[in-house]
Amino acid sequence: MQFLPNIIFVALLGGAIFWFSKNVGRIRRNILLGRDVDRSDNASGRRANMLRVAFGQSKMQARPIAGFLHFIIYASFLIINIEVLEIIIDGIFGTHRFFAQFLGGAYDVIISFFEMLAVATIITVVIFWWRRNVGKLDRFHKPEMEGWPFKDANIILYIEVALMFALLNMNAVEENFTSSNHSFIVSHSIAPLWSGLSDSTLHLMERFFWWIHIAGILAFLNYLPFSKHFHIILAFPNTYYANLEAKGRFANNATVTKEVKLMMDPSADPFAAPAPDGPIEKFGAKDAMDLSWVNLLNAYTCTECGRCTSECPANLTGKKLSPRKIMMDTRDRIDEIGKNIEANGEFKDDGKTLLGDYISQEELWACTSCNACVQACPVDIDPLNIIMQLRNFATMEESSAPAELNAMMTNVENNGAPWPFSQMDRANWINE
Repeated sequence: MQFLPNIIFVALLGGAIFWFSKNVGRIRRNILLGRDVDRSDNASGRRANMLRVAFGQSKMQARPIAGFLHFIIYASFLIINIEVLEIIIDGIFGTHRFFAQFLGGAYDVIISFFEMLAVATIITVVIFWWRRNVGKLDRFHKPEMEGWPFKDANIILYIEVALMFALLNMNAVEENFTSSNHSFIVSHSIAPLWSGLSDSTLHLMERFFWWIHIAGILAFLNYLPFSKHFHIILAFPNTYYANLEAKGRFANNATVTKEVKLMMDPSADPFAAPAPDGPIEKFGAKDAMDLSWVNLLNAYTCTECGRCTSECPANLTGKKLSPRKIMMDTRDRIDEIGKNIEANGEFKDDGKTLLGDYISQEELWACTSCNACVQACPVDIDPLNIIMQLRNFATMEESSAPAELNAMMTNVENNGAPWPFSQMDRANWINE
């Protein structure tokens, strides 16, 4: 019976790691369903971008108050996890405050700092909750945020508060032990709430809060793959593999480029048979699997913060387009495709596509391609790239572009200019 708590803890830890790994593997498989794209270039620039944007939170600071508050949560997540490492060691080997024996008096200072971060986290979470639920910040109440997305954000806030309260009360209860030789700055002030209890009751309460804290962390870990808060992990690879090209530079379809160059080459034989380069590449994307794996990584990294939508000029003028919804729809569709593959062993046509069933033509053509959403995203997500690929398919594969655009392209094809005048009549305006 002496080692029963350790056995239970190891089983809980192993199960949590197993299920987390399984769900991460599912997401990785879904991401790799996308087309291959090479993002192995400029490794030093990519590392610098990851350190600056993901680790350094540089783009969060575009809105200083929210950026500062988010940094508190972020710092707490990184630093307090050091304390989680100690709890894991204690849980496996049956020790108590394993690091204390090596750190001496510095241990109390370090844990006191963790406690102050915990209090700052609680205050920050309350502010975030108020902005979302009472202040009703507009970007948190767009149509795509109804239902689960809104609840998901609140669930995370509640979990964070519960974990911090469990940590503080665990330390506060322990300070009342007759054998305790630790005193931490925050828990010391709340320790009197637990005074007057017997040592056996105190030990029971300390263990209760200890188990609540670590079990809550492991539960939170396994909640992440089903939540928008998976960006805690994916923000780092997403910023590493982000597009480092100038934002105004759009990718050209290689097949189209080749044909245009052939048309402009006066020495080319227009009647020559095309070179056997393999199957012709599909123009653009119609479904989630037609997008690149980077696009799908973007979708799973989306924090649903709504900064992109709040900066989008189309959305601000009442258009249906929401860049955040583009990312959420892409993630929902590739999730659906993944479940289809799990059920059938391979993808079976379900009669649905990203373009049409999830994202409408109205949304696509409301986009001005200004890149405001890309600039605003705190983790370098690129909704515009997905929009342009869907537009490419709609235009070149389905000829379903708006009538005005089709007319313009017909004029370019027939007249060499976007206006409905033949080349012979272009200079007629001079006569007027």
